Amino acid sequence: MDDFKRFFGRGLGILLPSVLTLWILYQLLMFLNNNIGEPINRGVRIAVSEIAPRLMEEDKLPGWSRVVPAEIAQARADKRFDGVSEMTDDGIRDLLRREKLRKAWREHWYLRATGLVIAIVVIYFVGRFLGGYLGRQVYDRLEALLARVPGFKQIYPHVKQVVQMVLGDRPIAFNRVVMVQYPRIGIWTIGLVTGPALKRMTQESGEDVVTVFIPTSPTPFTGFAINVRSSEVIDLPMTVEESIRFIVTGGVLVPEHLANPAAPRPAAPATPVISAPPEGPASGGPDGSGGV
Repeated sequence: MDDFKRFFGRGLGILLPSVLTLWILYQLLMFLNNNIGEPINRGVRIAVSEIAPRLMEEDKLPGWSRVVPAEIAQARADKRFDGVSEMTDDGIRDLLRREKLRKAWREHWYLRATGLVIAIVVIYFVGRFLGGYLGRQVYDRLEALLARVPGFKQIYPHVKQVVQMVLGDRPIAFNRVVMVQYPRIGIWTIGLVTGPALKRMTQESGEDVVTVFIPTSPTPFTGFAINVRSSEVIDLPMTVEESIRFIVTGGVLVPEHLANPAAPRPAAPATPVISAPPEGPASGGPDGSGGV
């Protein structure tokens, strides 16, 4: 059981990060597909079902676009669509074409991926456009207009900050690993410098002040943001990854170049030697007679 627990924990530690990463990427892909890709798919299907019959002759149309009179009559008899009794044959034919196209679309994975591919291409070109001078001007004006909408202006700034932190061109980076005395003098805590503090703090303190993020153990994604004078911050020769491992493990995983060498163990105290009592009358009873 000891071997099983040791190797099972080792295997879990190796595989779990990869599995969680793949799961997060899969959920992100499904979110894009369900909320962006599927609406685009519906629009593409409607456009194809409307344009294809007008560009191609009836005998050259694909199978999903061919609707014979018998199918129209069957749809009327089965009342497949709401208000079918009041529809014209052309109206029923269009609905049957969309239904056939939707069925054929679901049977082929490459057709289902059409909306996602289009979404990726559109997002790419939107990014290219907004990256230029004209695009930034248009986006800034639109953003200022939307920021006046009640409800939207309370949520949008916070969502924007989170997205820019993760995906922006200039994400918030932890470029220094430091130690500070927190939460009181005498307790040294590892922190990550995020940047300069507010201008008012620097003016009040009379010297440079930096903002330090103090992560918590074992979840470094949460913590505290404190502002410390630059003179009270001591840089550590650690990378951000090494500091995160140190915090997650509660200080168990220490970089080799920073590990404190083991102090020599104190020698065991000498065992006292109990000497035998001297021979003769002195070793006897109280009267010196040697006892019984």
